Amino acid sequence: MPKRALITGVTGQDGSYLAELLIEKGYEVHGLRRRSSTFGTERVEHLIFGESPSLHLHYGDLSDGNGLVRLIREIRPHEVYNLAAQSHVRVSFDQPAYTADTTAVGVLRLLEAIRDVQDDTGDQIRFYQASSSEMFGKVVETPQKETTPFYPRSPYGVAKVYGHWITVNYRESYGLHASCGILFNHESPRRGETFVTRKITRAATRIKLGLQQKLYLGNLDAQRDWGFAGDYVEAMWLMLQQDEPDDYVIAMNELYSVRDFCEKTFGRLGLDYSDFVEIDPRYYRPAEVDLLLGDSTKARTRLGWTPRTSFEQLVDMMVEGDLELARQEALIKGVPAAARKAA
Repeated sequence: MPKRALITGVTGQDGSYLAELLIEKGYEVHGLRRRSSTFGTERVEHLIFGESPSLHLHYGDLSDGNGLVRLIREIRPHEVYNLAAQSHVRVSFDQPAYTADTTAVGVLRLLEAIRDVQDDTGDQIRFYQASSSEMFGKVVETPQKETTPFYPRSPYGVAKVYGHWITVNYRESYGLHASCGILFNHESPRRGETFVTRKITRAATRIKLGLQQKLYLGNLDAQRDWGFAGDYVEAMWLMLQQDEPDDYVIAMNELYSVRDFCEKTFGRLGLDYSDFVEIDPRYYRPAEVDLLLGDSTKARTRLGWTPRTSFEQLVDMMVEGDLELARQEALIKGVPAAARKAA
């Protein structure tokens, strides 16, 4: 019998890459999705439809504890990966209560559901919690590692700290095989368009084809440790294959600014970012996180995890993906073929 896995947040960037990885490894994969006004399954449609669907979707929500219990009893997963959250830092300032309910208390509901089912069946359910580098916030040391104290600077960061520590608490209190991955920024062509990296690559490719004139951003000097989401989900899986649960920083151990990302993206298209990027104060956070740089030595040593995609390769990958979208848009809008080919 194949292993069964349940992924919350399966329709997001990380969820889609993780689902692909687990299916490749022979898992029976189940995904939790919220009922909303839009289905939002674009990232996983290739896994749902076709002659032999390999991903099984279930309606559910981290706000519904009883529903989580029923679902886990039905699926009887060997592994649960909690990737669901209100995950946009800037939005968390506008919706702090919703962020707390899903990103913080939602973790507690899921842990309680796992503990309830595990106590009844006696079967071990291994749990992965998606922690975040935003927990470090106003950093007290650089680089940040597993022992670095947290100092979150947003409702999202605060909620992630709760989710992290309640996972540690359940591990230590009830013996759950529960691990936290403290992932630094990780991107891909599947990144949501409201996140700064995708906002940059989407705008740059549209500007190249004359579909857009300007890109408005906030703090260009914010520095981050950026990696490829497809590499990072492998670390999630590796954590749950260990005999003992633990917490791990997952990062590239490299630092780039938003300005660097703009320069490389526009440069890839033969453009100078300074001609097109303008600052809009609306995109500044009420409390800024200036620098996040991870030290993933522990994960590389104990898990044997190694990222395969460089920063430059990540930018190229995202530009290529958005350039194809821009060409399709240009075709619909009647942009001349010569202009489309020039890009």
